[in-house]
Amino acid sequence: MEATSVRLILLLPLLGAAINGMMGLFAPAYRKQETIIGAIGTLAVAVPFVLTVLLFLGHDHGAHIVSTYTWMAAGDLSISFDYRVDALSLIMTLIVTGIGALIHLYSMGYMHGDGGYWRFFAYLNLFIFAMLNLVLAENLLVLFLGWEGVGLCSYLLIGYWYTDLKNSAAANKAFIVNRIGDFAFLLAMFLLYQAMTTAGVAPFGLDFTTIFENADVLASGTVALIVLLLFIGATGKSAQIPLFVWLPDAMAGPTPVSALIHAATMVTSGLYLLARLSPVVLEAPGVMMLIAFVGAITAIMAATIAITQNDIKKVLAYSTVSQLGYMFVAAGVGAFFVAIFHVLTHAFFKACLFLGSGSVIHAMHHVEHDLEHKGVLPSSDLPYDGHFDAQDMRTMGGLKNHMPITRWTFLISTLAIAGIPFLAGFFSKDEILFKAFELGYNGATWAFVVWGIGIVTAILTAIYMMRCYMLTFEGRERWPGAMDTKPHESPWTMTVPLVVLAIGAALTGYIGLPPLIAEVLGTESWIHHYLGAEYGGPVAEFKAEHHVPHLTEGILLGVGALIAVVGVWLAWANYRKSGLETDNTIRRRLGAVYTLFANKYFVDEAYDATVVKPITEGSRKGLAPFDQNVVDGTVNGLAKSVSGLSGWWRGMQTGIVQNYALALVLGVVVVVALMIFV
Repeated sequence: MEATSVRLILLLPLLGAAINGMMGLFAPAYRKQETIIGAIGTLAVAVPFVLTVLLFLGHDHGAHIVSTYTWMAAGDLSISFDYRVDALSLIMTLIVTGIGALIHLYSMGYMHGDGGYWRFFAYLNLFIFAMLNLVLAENLLVLFLGWEGVGLCSYLLIGYWYTDLKNSAAANKAFIVNRIGDFAFLLAMFLLYQAMTTAGVAPFGLDFTTIFENADVLASGTVALIVLLLFIGATGKSAQIPLFVWLPDAMAGPTPVSALIHAATMVTSGLYLLARLSPVVLEAPGVMMLIAFVGAITAIMAATIAITQNDIKKVLAYSTVSQLGYMFVAAGVGAFFVAIFHVLTHAFFKACLFLGSGSVIHAMHHVEHDLEHKGVLPSSDLPYDGHFDAQDMRTMGGLKNHMPITRWTFLISTLAIAGIPFLAGFFSKDEILFKAFELGYNGATWAFVVWGIGIVTAILTAIYMMRCYMLTFEGRERWPGAMDTKPHESPWTMTVPLVVLAIGAALTGYIGLPPLIAEVLGTESWIHHYLGAEYGGPVAEFKAEHHVPHLTEGILLGVGALIAVVGVWLAWANYRKSGLETDNTIRRRLGAVYTLFANKYFVDEAYDATVVKPITEGSRKGLAPFDQNVVDGTVNGLAKSVSGLSGWWRGMQTGIVQNYALALVLGVVVVVALMIFV
């Protein structure tokens, strides 16, 4: 039964992609059947979610391997399409299929009327199939296939509206940047295979069971290099410094894509990889310190950028980068189960925020169309220079009066990500900060620096997220012709997922209660006991020799709650009083620093100057002439030689029988002469 369920969980999304993709491709009339297309796409993910719930309820806390068939076998290498069912893969599969099903339902309303409706759902289903292969794989190579599959689907979905060259450029950027991390991942696999087989581990198919059983045969230097390469691979998929630049541009895709790929699933695959290999990662403490610092710097850097953004999706994009930084901090201090805990809570509140922004954008596009119909647009009556932008928060305001469901769900998720007690983000964010502090308390003084950066990032998060809410839903209506043109709430296919996700954003934190609160309530942290290796789970963790005193832990909890409340209050008070003028005040006070934040630290410009232009200019000036003169010259020269020889030979074909007879006689004479004299 378990094997059948796993196969169905994997194959149903692939079947949905095949049906919608092939029918849409070869039967043009099918493309207009939006209800059928949406229903097939949604059920292809919802049914696997139900099957995963059943697996989860019947799971006995062990690891079960579901074998299918041997993919390749050569010498000591034997790779099989095997899948691993354990606590970690079940948690991730629940996230992928559960959040994925809600986003598919939402997409039925959001993408209504789009010419590529069938293609969009085919891509979404294909992405789910690839992601499920990633999280359920029993060996690194099958995991890598899923890893590359989500990269491909991300490219297809980011560039979904490919007729706009900006979208195509964003898709190319995401694809190319991710290839850098993927190359490091490949090197890590090659090095791991070489080290294992050299140590006599054979046959070895890069499977996790063999890796965990034989991790002690690896030299410390080899382990450190393997973990470093895996981390570089993770920085690509999970958008960390220096490979984070693709994710904000990825907002070019439809909003459901942002919610699915860039909030709940693909961007967390790097964290999943580190958690899956946590017993090996723990053997490289130097690399773990690097992971923690990269995560902390990424978190605060993205948070400062988010404060300056006016595009609602860009705010959420940089928020995602920042929250991913928090997750890497957790991995870097050895709290891998906490990283997965934050992956879970983040999936709910960030998916809700992205889908909420999509609901707002959907409404503002209707406002834009109404204004164009009334002749109000194009208009200069905008709070910024340029054309009306349905995603710019400066043209919003007052939407709470027109979109109550979107407003309340967005507010709940905003407070959750800000860390307001006792919503989901409060528990997972506080646990990350506590684990960093605990590591410092146990002698790793560098962890206190990471903890301090996390505290500053937490208050910045509360400020920029409350700013996002205030500019969107509170205050006066700032779009042109606001007296006569009103937005409206989204259809039920979009609001129902928002409500479910908001409930998750409020309640999922209770599965990971902090030790102090759990002790007071006489309970335990469920997710710790479910995932933790010391309780029979698959995720290893740093073992603290000295536990933080309860008084200190209580103070840390209070500090975490206080900074969240203060950050939310600061943003609420200032933007309620002054609205957009608050941004101008911040800009004047910060001066050049604000310019640095608003221009994203000029990272893209630096990459363009040091990497992109040298390669493109070098190719144009060096490789292009070589290609034209040497490669093309050789090919064209060979073609001309063949053409010339053919022309000469063709000239000999006169069609005169006497000439052919003469040639035949001469040939006979030559042959006879050779036979006589040679």
